[in-house]
Amino acid sequence: MRPHIEKTTIKPPGRWNFVNLSHLWEYHELLYFLVWRDLKVRYKQTVLGVSWAILQPVFSMIVFTVFFGKIAGIGSEGIPYPVFSYAALLPWTFFAQGLTQSSGSLVSSANLIRKVYFPRLIIPVSSVLAGVIDFLLAFSFLFVLMAYYDVWPNRSIVWLPFFFVLAFATVLGVGLWLSALHVKYRDVKYIVPFIVQMWLFVTPVIYPASAVTQRLEAASLPSWIYGLNPMTGVVEGFRWALLGSQSLPLDLIVASAVVSTTLVISGLVVFGRLERSFADVV
Repeated sequence: MRPHIEKTTIKPPGRWNFVNLSHLWEYHELLYFLVWRDLKVRYKQTVLGVSWAILQPVFSMIVFTVFFGKIAGIGSEGIPYPVFSYAALLPWTFFAQGLTQSSGSLVSSANLIRKVYFPRLIIPVSSVLAGVIDFLLAFSFLFVLMAYYDVWPNRSIVWLPFFFVLAFATVLGVGLWLSALHVKYRDVKYIVPFIVQMWLFVTPVIYPASAVTQRLEAASLPSWIYGLNPMTGVVEGFRWALLGSQSLPLDLIVASAVVSTTLVISGLVVFGRLERSFADVV
């Protein structure tokens, strides 16, 4: 009797294929390996190692405090400016690094993509997930900073996971768009640093969102327009959940959540549409 041999048939995705998210679990071991690889490559042969995950937002906080908090005198809604800026730098650094890493992830994994089949979605997702470790390390320093300035969170901190999910969805959505386009258009690697730099200044990291919404209202425009920048809702949500610095800016958060959801869904559609050509083009 001939032994039974299981066969697996791999079919090319359709023209308007929507990414099968269940494949992330089926290939979870590969996902874990790629996350671990990204972390090792990021800190390999560095003197300070993973300490850079904390030092980067700390150095940015110091620069912002000196130039914007002290010299420019930008308000911080009654919160000590170092705590005010660092609470915003946590999600922003996660977003900026995740966007930079995920946008070039497919091109940097070209050899792997050409040699073996696996869901290509795993590559940009692993790049974003690797940043979660950096975020957690940097987050631990926030409590040291808050203790020094005697600022403590209240019950609203229970909403913090929601705002982190919103940040994750934002960086993943944009990352899917850019990583897929980067395979075909190598101009993306030159555009991403500019996008990150400009995005920082239109996000209320250095200044409170109220500085913008008040001007919008004075011009008879709805304040939720500012929430069309999805990182606005993320940053203001982090400040509200951690510092209780203001009332919940619900209109900004709802607008940001809608945009983030749209980015993820459209990113999955575009990624699935272009996935079939990655191995040939990359």
